[in-house]
Amino acid sequence: MDALAGLLDGPRARGAFLLRMVMDPPWSVRIEDRAPLCLMSVTRGEAWVLPADGAEPVRLRPGDVAVARGPAPYTVTGTPGTDPHARIGPGGLCTTLRGEPLAESMRLGVRTWGNASDGATAVLVGTYLLDGEISRRLLDALPPLLALGSDDRSGPLLALLDTEIARDEPAQSVVLDRLLDLLLIAVLRTWFARPGAEGPAWYRAMGDPVVGRALRLLQNEPAHPWTVAALAARTGVSRAGLARRFTELVGEPPMAYLTGWRLALAADLLRETDATVESVARKVGYGGSFAFSTAFKRVRGQSPQEYRGGKGAR
Repeated sequence: MDALAGLLDGPRARGAFLLRMVMDPPWSVRIEDRAPLCLMSVTRGEAWVLPADGAEPVRLRPGDVAVARGPAPYTVTGTPGTDPHARIGPGGLCTTLRGEPLAESMRLGVRTWGNASDGATAVLVGTYLLDGEISRRLLDALPPLLALGSDDRSGPLLALLDTEIARDEPAQSVVLDRLLDLLLIAVLRTWFARPGAEGPAWYRAMGDPVVGRALRLLQNEPAHPWTVAALAARTGVSRAGLARRFTELVGEPPMAYLTGWRLALAADLLRETDATVESVARKVGYGGSFAFSTAFKRVRGQSPQEYRGGKGAR
């Protein structure tokens, strides 16, 4: 697995929140859904995305794509300075700023929402609702808001998503989930291919002949009973040399990286499979459920059972 494949291995939407937003000016929507990731693309007119932290607004024209990383709020608007008239909360719940429901009054058809059916602006919106649908390693590699201009690789997928989003056919939600995954991967592949683009430290370290090999060993064989000495032997360097170089390039020692990788894999397994906690523990290299549960709660702030049930802090 190459470094980019390792980074992008993870988008797996399940019942994602997908819609076409159609608006006539003036309009402005406050997004406070705390979702881990949202992808937006204008198909008609233009829109602006305004981060809550005061960062530079991003202007979107037809074919442009923006990706917003949660849980920070942001505003999508036709014109900067327009006061929000609607709020999108957790789970895609739409209300006025006073909490009055808007979902029905602004419904324009299947997965279509807005204030005018023939509005001047149309925006495709695809939101990953749950942690675990996007790997934490990928989220940590992204800025709070990124934007790309119209691109030949994402264009056909955008056109297909635009066609499919308003259809109401059997298994349509599954089709849309997969299209969203493909579109996100295409967009992020373009993002990381930009001149001067910088991924996370471990991603850049993949190019090092020693540390890159060590990282691939840890990623591909997480259940192996690794020690620094065993890893050094497999990479052909001294234990001290590997530990020093790994820490310099990755930003943490080999065993700390391995713990984080194992727990990230375990989180996905807990959400995506019915495997027991004991089975998950052994698949990612723990001797039993007690040690695994202790490590998981220390890092994630909740037990494996709580995480699987979607309870506790996110």
